[in-house]
Amino acid sequence: MSSKIKEALFKECEAFVNKRLQTVEEVISSHQKALQSETKSSAGDKHETGRAMLQLEMEKAGQQILGINQMKLVLSKIDISNSTEVVHLGSVIETNSSNYFLSISAGRIIVEDKIYFAISILSPIGKLLLGKKINDECLFRGEKIQIKKIN
Repeated sequence: MSSKIKEALFKECEAFVNKRLQTVEEVISSHQKALQSETKSSAGDKHETGRAMLQLEMEKAGQQILGINQMKLVLSKIDISNSTEVVHLGSVIETNSSNYFLSISAGRIIVEDKIYFAISILSPIGKLLLGKKINDECLFRGEKIQIKKIN
């Protein structure tokens, strides 16, 4: 398993975070424009309800920004050149059932025609794999998972 695969997985995770950030920033911008253009009409209660809904959406977007910043922080802690025999943040793990990149929860990523799942160390499977070595086994959702390779 090459460091080229790990680098490609890392870049996909960065792109995932940047795309989410862009989407949330567009939502915030759109809501800010809507709040500014909202003028008081004769239907005062309707106006206030609309503003309150927009305000709630802005708060939700703010929470998403916090989550995105947390993902960026996790990615900043990954050293893709670091390879050990123990699963740690930044490891690429091949098992008898699936392949994982222990980083952020970014879902399914295909690199060199192979499927990897970018998972967080806080996810159920991430917690199980963390600290394991080659040939270690763990039980996840009733399935025995054996670690074949770690990079």
